[in-house]
Amino acid sequence: MTLKRCFPPVVDGNTRVLVLGSLPGEVSLAHNQYYAHKQNKFWFLVGDVIERDLVGMDYQDRLDTLLGHCIGLWDVVAKAQRVGSLDSRIRNHASNDLVALVETLPNLIAIAFNGGTAAKIGMRALGEKADRYQFIRLPSSSPAYAVVSYQEKLADWCRLREYLAG
Repeated sequence: MTLKRCFPPVVDGNTRVLVLGSLPGEVSLAHNQYYAHKQNKFWFLVGDVIERDLVGMDYQDRLDTLLGHCIGLWDVVAKAQRVGSLDSRIRNHASNDLVALVETLPNLIAIAFNGGTAAKIGMRALGEKADRYQFIRLPSSSPAYAVVSYQEKLADWCRLREYLAG
C-alpha cells in the first residue's frame, strides 16, 4: 500500500473557520490541490456559502479567496496507507497536530469537519482543546457521499456563515 501525505495547511492570522477534511484523494494528490476531483462539491459548496464563483477561479485564487473570507483548510490525517480515495480504506494513519495549528490562529472560533471520518479523527486529535471552539460536522463534499443531495449539503454548509461574519 502506498503512503499518502496531506498538504500544508492554508491558514493565516485572520482565519475564523477551519475546514478539516480527512486526507486528499488520488486526483487531489496527482494535482497537488485540495479538492481537485471534478465531482467533489467542495468548491461549489464553499463558493455558495461565501457567494463567490470559486469553481471559475484558478487554484491559487481559490485559496486566496478562502483566506480573504477567513476560511482555512487542512486535513486531520498527516499520512496514511490507502488504496484509492475512500476514507474507509485509510490504514495506519498518523494524525496532524491540530492542537499546535489552532494555537497559532488567534481569531479561530469554529472548526468544521468535512465528513464523518474527519470529525472522528479530528475530535480525538483536538482532545481537551475541543471546549474552546464551535464544532460543525458537515456532510462530506465527496462524490462518494451521494445519499444527500447538493441542496441538503448546502443547507448544512451555510451554517458556516454565522462564524464568518465579524
